[in-house]
Amino acid sequence: MDNRILLAHGSGGKLSHDLVRKHIVSRITNPFLEKMDDSAILDSKGRLAFTTDSYVVSPIIFPGGNIGKLAVCGTVNDLSMSGAKPLFLSLSFIIEEGLEVAEFEEIIRSIADTTVEAGVEIVTGDTKVVNQGDADRLFISTSGIGSIPDGIDISGANAKPGNKIILSGTVGDH
Repeated sequence: MDNRILLAHGSGGKLSHDLVRKHIVSRITNPFLEKMDDSAILDSKGRLAFTTDSYVVSPIIFPGGNIGKLAVCGTVNDLSMSGAKPLFLSLSFIIEEGLEVAEFEEIIRSIADTTVEAGVEIVTGDTKVVNQGDADRLFISTSGIGSIPDGIDISGANAKPGNKIILSGTVGDH
């Protein structure tokens, strides 16, 4: 079963450690993740933006991307829309037992490439494996932190009657 994720990969033991080290940290590498700690200590000054989101799309690989790229882009977008410069992300997986390792690796590669493109670092995360049939192959949850420059105050709460609105699609699409 070397080509499939097993329930034991989510137990927190040696198989969990090996899955994270071999398939995640080997591809998404930075000093925060290399420590393999359960949290990251971050230095930052000024105002911060913080967001969290979950991704449960099906299929997990689709034309133009996959659930991993979507997770990074969505979290970076949420931070950017508050005027923040995205800095750090957490990345958590809920993996259904039986997911092919090759598919998981494709998603991890996409995540690694997208974080480089976006200029963010994944600094912590979590991996759980659930019984086959208890999830739709792979769910991803992210959180993100970004710094907000002085003088920036972007919020829907700031909208007032008479403001102009620029749309990049039809109203109500998302």
